Amino acid sequence: MSEEVKWGLEGVVVSESRLSYIDGDAGELGYRGYAIEDFAREASFEEVLSLLWNGDWPTPAELDEFAARLSAERAIDPAVYDLIADLAAQDENPMSMLRTITSALSAYDPDADADPDDREANLAKGCRITAKLPTALAAFDRLRNGGDPVEPREDLGHAENFLYMLNDELPDEVAAEAFDTALVLHADHGLNASTFSAMVTTSTMSDLHSGVTSAIGTLAGALHGGANQNVMRMLKEIDESGAGPDEWIENAVAEGRRIPGFGHRVYNVRDPRAATLASYSERLGEASGESKWYDYSVAIEDHMAEATEFSPNVDFYSASMYYQMGIPMDIYTPIFALSRVGGWIAHALEQYEDNRLIRPRARYVGERGREFVPLDERS
Repeated sequence: MSEEVKWGLEGVVVSESRLSYIDGDAGELGYRGYAIEDFAREASFEEVLSLLWNGDWPTPAELDEFAARLSAERAIDPAVYDLIADLAAQDENPMSMLRTITSALSAYDPDADADPDDREANLAKGCRITAKLPTALAAFDRLRNGGDPVEPREDLGHAENFLYMLNDELPDEVAAEAFDTALVLHADHGLNASTFSAMVTTSTMSDLHSGVTSAIGTLAGALHGGANQNVMRMLKEIDESGAGPDEWIENAVAEGRRIPGFGHRVYNVRDPRAATLASYSERLGEASGESKWYDYSVAIEDHMAEATEFSPNVDFYSASMYYQMGIPMDIYTPIFALSRVGGWIAHALEQYEDNRLIRPRARYVGERGREFVPLDERS
């Protein structure tokens, strides 16, 4: 067995998957063999969930049944609302809230005691988790701001319903379409850190709620899920500085600052999801009559293309897109979780199908042969 250390498991192939395909050199991403560019603007998030969980696109009748099943699971127990209210009162971090609530939802799931590898039970649990997390996040944001939770509506699509619960008003067509597309584009992305966390947990034959809770805890880390918040902070700093984007970026690079939203662990070229999100950022700016956030972003991308080897990733344009939709910056990462939960569940289903406990090794580099000294002889 090789003793070579692959720090961060970079480049190590640990499983096979039929879910998402990534070519980092060509800038390609596909779900179940379908190129993301071919369906990102056309397929709804519900369609993509069905694709990831069931293997192919649903027929119209199958989609109607799946979407109805998902929307019927949006409501959460009053006791869960009470817990959300307690966490809001304690000024809990939104990602920590989502982690806690995901774990708590297990207590109210009718399939909680099913065998961990019971596929039908896991699909049912997956529907409930995916449907209830937006309700929890919207309620949390409203409660912490002194408002009351807005009950979900079963007649709205997944993306539109979240925006409705968040703002207590129906979103316009552009915002609903943009948000739905963002969920589609974030739904899965190979063996990223949070997905791997979910797989490690489920490989022990733990339950699906535990797997998703592990994944949320991993996504909460600054090196994984928080980049779009940092992008928006940068755009606001540029706006407040009075300097042009080019000048601001030049100064930031000279100071050794990292420019958020650029570079990716997998892609060596432009993230294939960035173009679609950029177009929605532009459309939202045009609809509101204020395009400066999009304009800043384009100027930064152009400058970085000329001055560096880095290209924008999925987080770069999602930042200005969410901001123009009036979404608070500190729930950008929880929104990432609302989408990526679909991929986490899909990978967990794959793991259960052909399970082997994930148990890597570490090379020991400490001392050996040390002599034990009893407690009463230690000075």
